[in-house]
Amino acid sequence: MELNNSNLEAALNMLGERLRLKDTPSVRLVACGGSALIAMGLVSRTTDDVDVVALVDAHQQLISPVPFPEYLEESIREVAILMNLSGDWMNYGPSRDSGGLFQNGLPEGLLARAHRKDYGSHLITYFIDRIDQIHFKVFASADRLGVHIDDLVSLNPSNQEMENAARWCMTHDPSEGFRMILISMYEQLGYSDVAERL
Repeated sequence: MELNNSNLEAALNMLGERLRLKDTPSVRLVACGGSALIAMGLVSRTTDDVDVVALVDAHQQLISPVPFPEYLEESIREVAILMNLSGDWMNYGPSRDSGGLFQNGLPEGLLARAHRKDYGSHLITYFIDRIDQIHFKVFASADRLGVHIDDLVSLNPSNQEMENAARWCMTHDPSEGFRMILISMYEQLGYSDVAERL
C-alpha cells in the first residue's frame, strides 16, 4: 500500500503510539522526499516510503540516522504489519552510506527551516522546508530524473532558488561531468540564465 496524506498521518501516529507503549526514548527524525511534500501540502501524490535524512539529538543537533535504534526498527516493522505497508515504509535511504545526503553535508539552516509535527509524546517529525526540497530534488533529478523532476517542477522554484540549489549540489559532486548535467537540465527546464552562471 502506498502512502497518501491520510494514511501517512495514521502511520506516523501509530508509530508514535508503539514507541510510547514500549516506553522508549523519544525519537526525533527529519523527513524529506515525497512524504514531506505530501505532509506539507506541496504536492498531491502518493509515495512508497518516509525518507529519513537525519535524526535529531537531545541538544537539537542533526545526527546520522544510520543505523536506526533497534526499538525504532521494531516499531516500524510492527506498523508495517498492522497497516499493510512495506516493511521499509520508513527508512534512511537518502543517508544510507558514505555518498548519502547527511554524510556529504545538508543545506545550512535545514533544521531551523523544518516544520515540526509531534505524533504523541514519543515521535517528533521535522518535515524539511520547500527550499531544502528544491536542493534535494535538483540533486536527485540530475541523477535519476523521473518523479524527482516532476516534484521539482511542481515546486516552481525561482531562478535564485535554482542557482542556490545547484551550487549546493556541486559541493556534493564537484566533477565537471556533473556540472554539465546540471547545465543541460537547467536549460531544458527553462533556467538558461541560471545555467549560464554555473
